[in-house]
This record gives sequence, C-alpha cells and structure tokens, in this order.
Amino acid sequence: MLFGKTLRNLNRLREVITVLIKYGFEDIVSRTSLRFLVPNRSRWLRDEKPVLEYNRWERMRMVVEELGSTFIKLAQLLSNRPDVLPDTLIKEFEKLQDGVPPVSFKVVKETFEIETGKKIEDWFSSFDKKPIGSASIGQVHRAVLHNGIEVVVKIQRPNVDRQIKRDLALLREFLKYTDNYFKGIGILNISEIVDTFEKAMQQELDFVTEIRNLEQFRRIYANNNDFYVPLPYPKYSTARILTMEYIAGCKITDVPQLEAWGLSAEKIVEKGMEIYLMQIFEKGFFHADPHPGNIIVRPDGKIVLIDFGMVGKLLKSQRFAFAGIFVALANQDARTMAINLKKLASEGDLENQYGFEADLGELVETVFGLDIDQANITVFTEQLQKIIYKYRLQVPGTVFLILRALAILEGIGKVLHPNFQTLDFVRPYGIKLLAEQFSFQNQRNELFYSASEILSLMYMFPAEIKNIFKQLRNGKLNINYTLKDFETLPKQIKRGSQRLSRMFLVGILILSGTLFSLSPLALTMPKFWGLPWLSSYCYMIASFLLFFWGIINWIKKE
Repeated sequence: MLFGKTLRNLNRLREVITVLIKYGFEDIVSRTSLRFLVPNRSRWLRDEKPVLEYNRWERMRMVVEELGSTFIKLAQLLSNRPDVLPDTLIKEFEKLQDGVPPVSFKVVKETFEIETGKKIEDWFSSFDKKPIGSASIGQVHRAVLHNGIEVVVKIQRPNVDRQIKRDLALLREFLKYTDNYFKGIGILNISEIVDTFEKAMQQELDFVTEIRNLEQFRRIYANNNDFYVPLPYPKYSTARILTMEYIAGCKITDVPQLEAWGLSAEKIVEKGMEIYLMQIFEKGFFHADPHPGNIIVRPDGKIVLIDFGMVGKLLKSQRFAFAGIFVALANQDARTMAINLKKLASEGDLENQYGFEADLGELVETVFGLDIDQANITVFTEQLQKIIYKYRLQVPGTVFLILRALAILEGIGKVLHPNFQTLDFVRPYGIKLLAEQFSFQNQRNELFYSASEILSLMYMFPAEIKNIFKQLRNGKLNINYTLKDFETLPKQIKRGSQRLSRMFLVGILILSGTLFSLSPLALTMPKFWGLPWLSSYCYMIASFLLFFWGIINWIKKE
C-alpha cells in the first residue's frame, strides 16, 4: 500500500479523499499520489445545487465543514494568515462556525470520574447539568464548591485529544503528497501553519496551560482598577478539567443592561480598548480572542476577560516595529511604514522596493481618503494583508492575531460608540513606545547587547578559523557563489568593504566602552549617565557614527 505502515488510519484518509472529490477537487487527487486511493465517483449536491456550480473557494470551505472540528479549527487559524492564503479563501474560512451540540450530562459525569477518580459530589456541592457553553474541545457548566464559592467548570469532550492527534497525523501525511499543488494555487507555507496549529491545539487540549496563563495575567494586572482576571482553582483542575471563578456580569455588547447599571457604553468600550492596547504595547502578552462572548462587564464597570486558552506574545523588537507602522500611518509616511514592516518580516521578496513603498503609499491614501465613518482598522488591515501576500513577507502570526483582534474590538466599539476609531487609540501608544525605543536606557541596553555579541564573536573566531583550515586541509571546504551582475561587482565590493570597516570601528568602540566599565579603573572614574566617563564617551561616539552613517545611507538610498 502507498503509505504503508506510516498511516495508522487508512479509512480516514479515504474519507478525506471522498470529501475532496465530492466537492470537485479531483485535481488534488488525480495530480498527486493520492489517486491510488480514489473511491468510486458519485454525483453530489449541496443545498439542492450541484457542487461544481460553487466556486473553488466555496468548495474548499465546504470540504472543511464536512471533515469536522479539527479541520474547522485549522481553517479558522488559517483565516488569520493572509501571508499564506489568498483573500478570497480567507473570506470563505471566516464564515466557518465552531458551534457543536453539547454532550449529555451522563458523558460529562463519566469523563469527570475517569479523569479525577472521584465523583462530582466530592468536589462540588451543586453542579448544573445543563451547560452554559459548548465548543469542539469542551463544554462549560456552573457549579458551587463545598465552601460556597460559585465556579464554572470546563470539561473536555471524551476522546477529543485522540481525534485531534489522529487528524494532525493525517494532515502531515496528506501534505507530503499535496504541498506542491497548494503552492501552485498560491497557498504558501502550509506545513509551517500546521506546525503552529499543532502547537496551539496542544495548548488548548492541556488546561494546565490555561491555568498558567490565568495566573500570569492575574500577576501582571493585580493592581489594575479597570481590568479583572478570574481566579483559577488548580486544586479542582486537571489537564482535562478547568475550574475557575464564576463572574457575574453581562456581555460588553449588552447595552440595555449596562444602562440599567448606570454605566456609559461609550466609556466601557474606550476602557476596553485601552486595556487591550496596554496588553499589546506595554506588556507584549495579550488575550488572543477578544470576541464579545469573552468580554464581560461587571456591575461596578470593571472589565473581565475569560477563555485564556490562546494568548499571544510579542518581543520588544516586534512591539517597536508594530508601533512604528501605526505612527507612520498617522504621519502618512509610507517609507517609514515600509522600514518597520520589513523589520517585522523574517524574509520576503522585496527586490522591487519602490513598488513596495508605492503600494503602502496607496494604502495610506486609501485610509485617509475615506470619510470618518468609513475609515477603520478593517480597511487598513485588509489592504495591508494584500500587500504582505503580494510581496510574500513572512510576518509572525502573532501580528495577524492582533490585527484580527483590533478589528473585532472596533466592531464592538462601533456598536457602542458612534464615533469610535481604533487608530485614534493606537497612535498614542505607538508614539509612547517609539519614545521608549530611542530612550537612553534602551539604547544603552542595545549597546551592551551588541558588545556581548562582539565579545562572543571574538571568543569563537579562533576556533571557527581553525575549523575552516582543517576542512581546507582535508579537501572538504566548498564555496558556492552565484554572480548575477558582473558589472556591478566592483561597486558591491567597495560598498561591502566600507560597511565592514565602519562596523569594525563601531565594534571596537563598543568593546572598548564595555572593557572600561568592567575594569578596576571604573570604580575610581567619574560617572556620566551612570557609567564611567570613558565608557560613556565610547558609546556616544559609536552612537553618533551609526546615526551619521544611517543618514548618509538614507540620503543615498542605499
């Protein structure tokens, strides 16, 4: 058999192939090794309409719907990755819903007893048999602990982990034979997406991870008067059961209830946006799914987030670049926006730099050319995603989670606040973060980091040279170089040597400053900005040279 012993569930693979053919994707099968497993062909209808009368992207969404919850959750993740999928397919995947019917209380009870080795009555004085929420991973019930504390209990569906692991193994096997097909129709890096999805699903399946997220958020925002995170109860939780504090309140979109409590809906949504932007730009650790069902308002006006199964993280450098994009947008500066967007991307096809900046210039004109009631983060996000896809920029998936979350929050905001504009809230945070980026403290940290990198390089350099000569003596050293433009070679060599000499000089200055600060003389030297004056002098010269050469490069447009 084609897949041999590596495929544990051949029937499931045949089921996938059947669904693909049902929705008119014979080419995925016929043009790949999957053709050896093709079942008999039939005529298929969807909603009384032949499936081939639907377009390709609609049929892809239908395939996912029929294959079940694992594939639905993968498609939902993919809908946040415009650097991977074309816009038309994203719009189809955004239609997917993850609502599933609840399992019976009998099954819940059996699952609880198998997982804990106890009866429900051992942990809870009362336990509502009817769930208050149901999803593909688990469902939520209200309960009361024996000490009288009201809680909610999330219980994982039986065998859901086994099903997801089976489907993930199937996906990997499937992609071995269809990766080139998807690349041919413009779907890029799908294997990397499956890796990300697998990691996310492992976290969602392990409720211990959600407990850690809850506890971390509670520590960070312990003294915040506007934001509250529910208290988890690890003693009454396991990897498949999560018990946490019950929060009495209403959804953030329940305007009549807010008004009945004497709360201003406009103030509430402004507060909610401030809380979320604080998570992104100040903490770099944020709730990744702020839809209305996950945002609760208490009668005292405090905002509560629930469901911490998925959180996002941004490195400080990513926060600086992300803030730079929004500040550049506010300043209508496409060139600076391009610089910061490239900083976010790990790699990308940017041979046409001027075209890239021109497209971002059109994006700026589009945003500022709209009326105030039309200009919103969604317009900005859609245009930006098209540019990212066009230039094949590999931007961290976290960035798209943020853009999606901002779009969701803006949708909530426009319901509660007639003049709500997300960009008006983002810009001050961007300016504040950029000020932090260029602060003396941050620049000093960057210089220390650069110095440590140079010291590490100097430490490793002799061993690396020795290794190169060893390979050369043994005839194992291979040098591969592709010369694309011989006429520009002298200019490239000259430019490269100039940059190398510049960086060598800067490196010497940083290294000297670091050595001065570590030497015994540092104890007797006068201090300048908290450092020995010789160290400060070296760092200032290095910073000046970097700034000066940066200006020269910018003028020459190197």
